[in-house]
Amino acid sequence: QVQLVESGGGLVQPGGSLRLSCAASGFPFSISAMSWYRQAPGKERELVAAITRAGDSTSYADSVKGRFTISRDNAKNTVYLQLSSLKAEDTAVYYCHADLFGLNYWGQGTQVTVSS
Repeated sequence: QVQLVESGGGLVQPGGSLRLSCAASGFPFSISAMSWYRQAPGKERELVAAITRAGDSTSYADSVKGRFTISRDNAKNTVYLQLSSLKAEDTAVYYCHADLFGLNYWGQGTQVTVSS
């Protein structure tokens, strides 16, 4: 069955870094566009970063541009999100998302908390 399993979240101080991973299985990862979303308490889920099937193009929300980096390893069926220069407002549950030609798959989410 389709699975997206996120890992790497946790508690980090402002200015710190984290690397999130999302391991995919059960569907053709290499032909799926991948993205990361986040949802903070009381707020709507928002798109953070996206990467094309081949990994040759990326896009970012303005709020994270220059601080976050999305990447993928199609040989490992894994997509990553490097979070740097973290701020309190980055606190949220981060979700991995796969778009397989209109079929949408979600992971269960991983909590990122930025606090001193």
